[in-house]
Amino acid sequence: MVSEFDIIHRFFQREQAAPGVLLGIGDDAALLAPEAGSSLVVAVDTLVAGRHFSEQTDAFSIGHKALAVNLSDLAAMGAQPRWATLALTLPAVDEVWLSGFAEGFFALADRFNVALVGGDTTRGPLTVTVQVQGQVDVAHALRRDAAQPGQHLFVTGTPGDAAYALQQLQAGKTVEAELLARLNRPEPRVELGMALAGVANAAIDISDGLLADLQHVLDASGCGAQLNVDAIPRSPALQSLDAQAALACQLNGGDDYELCFTVDADRVEQVYRSAEDCAVQIAEIGIIEPQPGIRGVYEDGSPCALKSEGFDHFRNDSG
Repeated sequence: MVSEFDIIHRFFQREQAAPGVLLGIGDDAALLAPEAGSSLVVAVDTLVAGRHFSEQTDAFSIGHKALAVNLSDLAAMGAQPRWATLALTLPAVDEVWLSGFAEGFFALADRFNVALVGGDTTRGPLTVTVQVQGQVDVAHALRRDAAQPGQHLFVTGTPGDAAYALQQLQAGKTVEAELLARLNRPEPRVELGMALAGVANAAIDISDGLLADLQHVLDASGCGAQLNVDAIPRSPALQSLDAQAALACQLNGGDDYELCFTVDADRVEQVYRSAEDCAVQIAEIGIIEPQPGIRGVYEDGSPCALKSEGFDHFRNDSG
Protein backbone atom coordinates (compact mmCIF):
# COMPACT_ATOMS: atom_id res chain seq x y z
CA MET A 1 0.00 0.00 0.00
CA VAL A 2 1.28 3.46 -0.93
CA SER A 3 1.74 5.62 2.17
CA GLU A 4 1.56 9.39 2.58
CA PHE A 5 5.35 9.53 2.70
CA ASP A 6 5.62 7.37 -0.42
CA ILE A 7 3.43 9.91 -2.26
CA ILE A 8 5.63 12.80 -1.16
CA HIS A 9 8.87 11.02 -2.01
CA ARG A 10 7.78 9.53 -5.36
CA PHE A 11 5.81 12.41 -6.82
CA PHE A 12 6.78 15.67 -5.14
CA GLN A 13 10.24 15.55 -3.56
CA ARG A 14 13.04 16.77 -5.81
CA GLU A 15 16.71 16.64 -5.02
CA GLN A 16 18.10 19.70 -6.76
CA ALA A 17 18.93 22.73 -4.62
CA ALA A 18 16.85 25.87 -5.14
CA PRO A 19 17.88 29.48 -4.50
CA GLY A 20 16.81 30.82 -1.13
CA VAL A 21 15.81 27.41 0.26
CA LEU A 22 17.78 26.76 3.42
CA LEU A 23 15.66 23.72 4.29
CA GLY A 24 12.94 22.25 2.11
CA ILE A 25 10.76 19.13 2.08
CA GLY A 26 11.46 16.63 4.85
CA ASP A 27 11.25 18.67 8.05
CA ASP A 28 8.37 20.18 10.03
CA ALA A 29 8.64 23.43 8.09
CA ALA A 30 10.74 25.05 5.38
CA LEU A 31 13.42 27.66 5.97
CA LEU A 32 13.46 30.32 3.25
CA ALA A 33 15.56 33.44 2.67
CA PRO A 34 14.15 36.28 0.51
CA GLU A 35 16.69 38.62 -1.03
CA ALA A 36 17.70 41.68 0.98
CA GLY A 37 15.53 44.72 0.29
CA SER A 38 12.58 42.64 -0.87
CA SER A 39 9.14 42.22 0.64
CA LEU A 40 7.88 38.65 0.99
CA VAL A 41 4.69 38.21 -1.06
CA VAL A 42 2.39 35.33 -0.06
CA ALA A 43 -0.78 34.06 -1.77
CA VAL A 44 -2.92 30.93 -1.36
CA ASP A 45 -5.79 29.41 -3.36
CA THR A 46 -7.84 26.23 -3.05
CA LEU A 47 -9.33 24.23 -5.92
CA VAL A 48 -12.22 21.90 -5.05
CA ALA A 49 -13.38 19.08 -7.33
CA GLY A 50 -16.82 19.78 -8.74
CA ARG A 51 -16.54 23.51 -8.10
CA HIS A 52 -13.26 24.66 -9.64
CA PHE A 53 -12.82 21.76 -12.04
CA SER A 54 -15.01 18.93 -13.30
CA GLU A 55 -14.41 15.21 -12.94
CA GLN A 56 -13.51 15.14 -16.63
CA THR A 57 -10.57 17.54 -16.20
CA ASP A 58 -7.26 15.78 -16.77
CA ALA A 59 -4.77 15.57 -13.92
CA PHE A 60 -2.05 17.54 -15.78
CA SER A 61 -4.41 20.50 -16.17
CA ILE A 62 -5.40 20.39 -12.49
CA GLY A 63 -1.75 20.43 -11.47
CA HIS A 64 -1.05 23.33 -13.83
CA LYS A 65 -4.07 25.37 -12.76
CA ALA A 66 -3.50 24.85 -9.03
CA LEU A 67 -0.16 26.62 -9.36
CA ALA A 68 -1.15 29.04 -12.13
CA VAL A 69 -3.94 30.74 -10.17
CA ASN A 70 -1.48 31.48 -7.38
CA LEU A 71 1.23 32.72 -9.72
CA SER A 72 -1.37 35.06 -11.18
CA ASP A 73 -1.82 36.60 -7.72
CA LEU A 74 1.92 37.19 -7.51
CA ALA A 75 1.87 38.72 -11.00
CA ALA A 76 -0.79 41.17 -9.86
CA MET A 77 1.59 42.32 -7.12
CA GLY A 78 4.55 42.63 -9.51
CA ALA A 79 6.34 39.87 -7.61
CA GLN A 80 8.95 37.34 -8.66
CA PRO A 81 7.79 33.79 -7.76
CA ARG A 82 10.21 31.81 -5.58
CA TRP A 83 8.61 28.96 -3.60
CA ALA A 84 5.39 26.99 -3.14
CA THR A 85 3.74 24.62 -0.70
CA LEU A 86 1.06 22.08 -1.62
CA ALA A 87 -1.74 20.57 0.47
CA LEU A 88 -3.38 17.69 -1.39
CA THR A 89 -6.50 15.88 -0.22
CA LEU A 90 -7.17 12.65 -2.12
CA PRO A 91 -10.16 10.28 -2.00
CA ALA A 92 -7.77 7.41 -2.81
CA VAL A 93 -4.26 6.86 -4.09
CA ASP A 94 -4.31 6.84 -7.90
CA GLU A 95 -0.71 6.68 -9.05
CA VAL A 96 -1.54 7.51 -12.68
CA TRP A 97 -3.49 10.60 -11.57
CA LEU A 98 -0.71 11.64 -9.18
CA SER A 99 1.89 11.31 -11.90
CA GLY A 100 -0.13 13.50 -14.28
CA PHE A 101 -0.86 16.07 -11.58
CA ALA A 102 2.80 16.33 -10.57
CA GLU A 103 3.84 16.61 -14.22
CA GLY A 104 1.47 19.55 -14.78
CA PHE A 105 2.47 21.23 -11.54
CA PHE A 106 6.22 20.97 -12.10
CA ALA A 107 6.06 21.86 -15.80
CA LEU A 108 4.76 25.28 -14.79
CA ALA A 109 6.91 25.51 -11.66
CA ASP A 110 10.06 24.90 -13.68
CA ARG A 111 9.16 27.62 -16.17
CA PHE A 112 9.12 30.20 -13.39
CA ASN A 113 11.84 28.68 -11.18
CA VAL A 114 9.41 27.88 -8.36
CA ALA A 115 10.63 25.34 -5.79
CA LEU A 116 8.13 23.14 -3.95
CA VAL A 117 9.33 23.36 -0.35
CA GLY A 118 6.65 21.57 1.69
CA GLY A 119 3.00 20.76 2.18
CA ASP A 120 0.64 18.06 3.36
CA THR A 121 -1.30 15.07 2.06
CA THR A 122 -4.46 13.64 3.54
CA ARG A 123 -7.51 11.57 2.62
CA GLY A 124 -10.88 13.05 1.73
CA PRO A 125 -12.77 14.72 -1.14
CA LEU A 126 -10.37 15.84 -3.87
CA THR A 127 -9.07 19.28 -2.91
CA VAL A 128 -5.87 21.06 -3.91
CA THR A 129 -4.46 24.00 -1.94
CA VAL A 130 -1.32 25.77 -3.09
CA GLN A 131 0.46 28.58 -1.31
CA VAL A 132 3.12 30.54 -3.17
CA GLN A 133 5.78 32.87 -1.86
CA GLY A 134 7.52 35.48 -3.95
CA GLN A 135 9.44 38.68 -3.54
CA VAL A 136 9.21 42.24 -4.80
CA ASP A 137 11.22 45.39 -4.18
CA VAL A 138 9.77 47.03 -1.07
CA ALA A 139 8.97 50.27 -2.91
CA HIS A 140 7.61 48.76 -6.14
CA ALA A 141 4.82 46.34 -5.19
CA LEU A 142 1.59 46.79 -7.16
CA ARG A 143 -1.41 47.35 -4.88
CA ARG A 144 -5.15 47.61 -5.31
CA ASP A 145 -5.29 50.92 -3.44
CA ALA A 146 -2.99 52.88 -5.79
CA ALA A 147 -5.44 53.91 -8.55
CA GLN A 148 -5.94 57.65 -9.01
CA PRO A 149 -8.11 59.80 -11.30
CA GLY A 150 -6.53 60.35 -14.70
CA GLN A 151 -4.70 57.03 -14.81
CA HIS A 152 -5.23 54.85 -17.87
CA LEU A 153 -6.90 51.47 -17.40
CA PHE A 154 -5.50 48.38 -19.13
CA VAL A 155 -6.25 44.67 -19.40
CA THR A 156 -4.16 41.79 -20.72
CA GLY A 157 -5.29 39.04 -23.05
CA THR A 158 -8.89 38.38 -24.04
CA PRO A 159 -11.18 38.26 -20.98
CA GLY A 160 -14.26 36.06 -21.18
CA ASP A 161 -12.74 33.00 -22.85
CA ALA A 162 -12.75 30.82 -19.74
CA ALA A 163 -16.39 31.66 -19.02
CA TYR A 164 -17.40 30.79 -22.58
CA ALA A 165 -15.50 27.49 -22.39
CA LEU A 166 -17.32 26.65 -19.15
CA GLN A 167 -20.68 27.52 -20.71
CA GLN A 168 -19.93 25.17 -23.60
CA LEU A 169 -18.91 22.34 -21.27
CA GLN A 170 -21.99 22.76 -19.11
CA ALA A 171 -24.15 22.63 -22.24
CA GLY A 172 -22.54 19.32 -23.18
CA LYS A 173 -20.84 20.75 -26.27
CA THR A 174 -17.40 19.97 -27.61
CA VAL A 175 -14.94 22.75 -26.79
CA GLU A 176 -12.02 23.38 -29.13
CA ALA A 177 -8.64 22.75 -27.52
CA GLU A 178 -7.40 26.35 -27.56
CA LEU A 179 -10.52 27.64 -25.84
CA LEU A 180 -10.55 24.78 -23.32
CA ALA A 181 -6.94 25.59 -22.40
CA ARG A 182 -8.03 29.10 -21.41
CA LEU A 183 -10.18 27.48 -18.73
CA ASN A 184 -8.06 24.52 -17.67
CA ARG A 185 -4.53 25.82 -18.23
CA PRO A 186 -4.54 29.60 -17.71
CA GLU A 187 -1.32 31.46 -18.43
CA PRO A 188 -0.20 33.56 -15.44
CA ARG A 189 1.20 36.92 -16.60
CA VAL A 190 4.27 36.65 -14.39
CA GLU A 191 6.84 38.31 -16.66
CA LEU A 192 4.60 41.27 -17.41
CA GLY A 193 3.64 41.64 -13.75
CA MET A 194 7.30 41.86 -12.80
CA ALA A 195 7.90 44.38 -15.61
CA LEU A 196 5.01 46.51 -14.34
CA ALA A 197 6.44 46.75 -10.80
CA GLY A 198 7.49 50.35 -10.29
CA VAL A 199 5.82 51.35 -13.58
CA ALA A 200 2.10 50.66 -13.20
CA ASN A 201 0.10 51.72 -10.16
CA ALA A 202 -2.83 49.53 -9.08
CA ALA A 203 -3.34 45.98 -10.35
CA ILE A 204 -5.50 42.92 -9.83
CA ASP A 205 -5.86 39.56 -11.54
CA ILE A 206 -9.22 38.71 -13.09
CA SER A 207 -10.47 35.62 -11.29
CA ASP A 208 -14.08 36.60 -10.51
CA GLY A 209 -14.93 38.72 -13.55
CA LEU A 210 -13.57 42.00 -14.95
CA LEU A 211 -16.32 44.20 -13.47
CA ALA A 212 -16.17 42.62 -10.03
CA ASP A 213 -12.38 42.69 -9.85
CA LEU A 214 -12.09 46.23 -11.21
CA GLN A 215 -14.59 47.29 -8.55
CA HIS A 216 -12.26 45.84 -5.88
CA VAL A 217 -9.51 48.19 -7.13
CA LEU A 218 -11.86 51.16 -7.18
CA ASP A 219 -13.20 50.44 -3.69
CA ALA A 220 -9.67 50.16 -2.30
CA SER A 221 -8.58 53.35 -4.07
CA GLY A 222 -11.70 55.43 -3.38
CA CYS A 223 -12.41 56.34 -6.99
CA GLY A 224 -14.33 55.22 -10.09
CA ALA A 225 -13.72 54.45 -13.75
CA GLN A 226 -15.02 54.93 -17.25
CA LEU A 227 -14.95 51.55 -18.98
CA ASN A 228 -14.94 51.54 -22.78
CA VAL A 229 -16.61 48.17 -23.39
CA ASP A 230 -15.87 48.07 -27.14
CA ALA A 231 -12.14 48.33 -26.37
CA ILE A 232 -12.04 45.07 -24.40
CA PRO A 233 -10.23 42.58 -26.66
CA ARG A 234 -12.42 39.78 -27.98
CA SER A 235 -11.00 36.41 -29.01
CA PRO A 236 -12.09 34.67 -32.24
CA ALA A 237 -14.17 32.29 -30.11
CA LEU A 238 -16.13 35.17 -28.56
CA GLN A 239 -16.47 36.89 -31.93
CA SER A 240 -18.65 33.95 -32.96
CA LEU A 241 -21.25 35.01 -30.37
CA ASP A 242 -23.71 37.87 -30.61
CA ALA A 243 -22.36 41.08 -29.11
CA GLN A 244 -24.33 41.00 -25.86
CA ALA A 245 -23.53 37.36 -25.08
CA ALA A 246 -19.85 37.99 -25.75
CA LEU A 247 -19.86 41.14 -23.60
CA ALA A 248 -21.50 39.24 -20.74
CA CYS A 249 -18.61 36.74 -20.78
CA GLN A 250 -16.05 39.54 -20.97
CA LEU A 251 -17.49 41.58 -18.12
CA ASN A 252 -18.64 38.89 -15.70
CA GLY A 253 -16.79 35.70 -16.62
CA GLY A 254 -14.20 34.48 -14.14
CA ASP A 255 -11.19 32.17 -14.33
CA ASP A 256 -9.35 34.26 -16.95
CA TYR A 257 -6.41 35.16 -14.67
CA GLU A 258 -5.55 38.14 -16.84
CA LEU A 259 -4.27 41.36 -15.29
CA CYS A 260 -6.23 44.60 -15.00
CA PHE A 261 -4.04 47.56 -14.07
CA THR A 262 -3.76 51.35 -14.05
CA VAL A 263 -0.94 53.50 -15.41
CA ASP A 264 -0.07 57.20 -15.24
CA ALA A 265 -0.32 58.94 -18.62
CA ASP A 266 3.42 59.49 -18.87
CA ARG A 267 4.10 55.75 -18.42
CA VAL A 268 1.70 54.43 -21.07
CA GLU A 269 4.30 54.05 -23.82
CA GLN A 270 6.65 52.28 -21.41
CA VAL A 271 3.88 49.81 -20.57
CA TYR A 272 3.28 49.07 -24.25
CA ARG A 273 7.00 48.39 -24.71
CA SER A 274 7.04 46.08 -21.69
CA ALA A 275 4.05 44.15 -23.01
CA GLU A 276 5.73 43.78 -26.38
CA ASP A 277 8.92 42.53 -24.73
CA CYS A 278 6.88 39.96 -22.79
CA ALA A 279 4.82 38.97 -25.86
CA VAL A 280 1.59 39.74 -23.99
CA GLN A 281 -1.40 41.41 -25.63
CA ILE A 282 -2.65 44.47 -23.74
CA ALA A 283 -5.42 46.95 -24.44
CA GLU A 284 -6.38 50.31 -22.99
CA ILE A 285 -10.00 49.99 -21.90
CA GLY A 286 -10.77 53.11 -19.90
CA ILE A 287 -9.69 55.77 -17.48
CA ILE A 288 -9.88 56.25 -13.73
CA GLU A 289 -12.33 58.92 -12.58
CA PRO A 290 -12.92 60.65 -9.23
CA GLN A 291 -16.60 59.67 -9.02
CA PRO A 292 -17.27 56.24 -7.47
CA GLY A 293 -18.62 53.41 -9.63
CA ILE A 294 -17.96 52.06 -13.11
CA ARG A 295 -19.45 54.06 -15.99
CA GLY A 296 -19.76 51.96 -19.13
CA VAL A 297 -19.62 53.53 -22.59
CA TYR A 298 -19.61 52.23 -26.16
CA GLU A 299 -17.14 53.38 -28.82
CA ASP A 300 -19.55 56.07 -30.03
CA GLY A 301 -19.81 57.53 -26.52
CA SER A 302 -23.30 56.22 -25.77
CA PRO A 303 -23.82 54.74 -22.29
CA CYS A 304 -23.66 50.99 -21.65
CA ALA A 305 -25.61 49.65 -18.71
CA LEU A 306 -23.36 47.48 -16.55
CA LYS A 307 -24.41 44.76 -14.13
CA SER A 308 -21.72 43.07 -12.09
CA GLU A 309 -22.32 39.35 -11.63
CA GLY A 310 -18.86 38.27 -10.54
CA PHE A 311 -18.43 34.90 -8.88
CA ASP A 312 -18.85 34.58 -5.12
CA HIS A 313 -18.41 31.21 -3.40
CA PHE A 314 -21.21 31.89 -0.94
CA ARG A 315 -23.71 33.31 -3.44
CA ASN A 316 -23.10 31.14 -6.51
CA ASP A 317 -24.15 27.52 -6.73
CA SER A 318 -21.50 26.50 -9.21
CA GLY A 319 -18.20 27.76 -10.51
